[in-house]
Amino acid sequence: MRIQDRKIPAPETNPETLPYWEAADRGELVIRRCRPCGKAHHYPRTICPLCFSPETEWQTACGRGVIYSYSVMRLASGPYVVAYVTLEEGPTMMTNIVDTDVEAISIGQPVSVVFKTTEGGHKIPMFAPAEPGKPA
Repeated sequence: MRIQDRKIPAPETNPETLPYWEAADRGELVIRRCRPCGKAHHYPRTICPLCFSPETEWQTACGRGVIYSYSVMRLASGPYVVAYVTLEEGPTMMTNIVDTDVEAISIGQPVSVVFKTTEGGHKIPMFAPAEPGKPA
């Protein structure tokens, strides 16, 4: 069964996450990287959740990853998929899988970021199966 397009609410922003959403509006996926420990993290926070350092910076992510886990939400209007995707840069983010058949999704599947427009006109990153022949 094909995943249905659905209304996506506009994201709520705050000063800490505003650069993330501005990048998404430009079609760019960004994450935070901690200078002292060198690890990337998502959801974007100023303080590193791994070592608690305030020395973090924005980094452009390549937009590729693999499905770590997923769940199919079945509604009368059609299914949608909530998933955890592990990015090539290391962090795992909660997202939606789009532009595919529900039966075609699998754990470990390569995916690439796509940006879907919300009800408020802003863009939000989601993931779709990577094209064959392209690395995830």
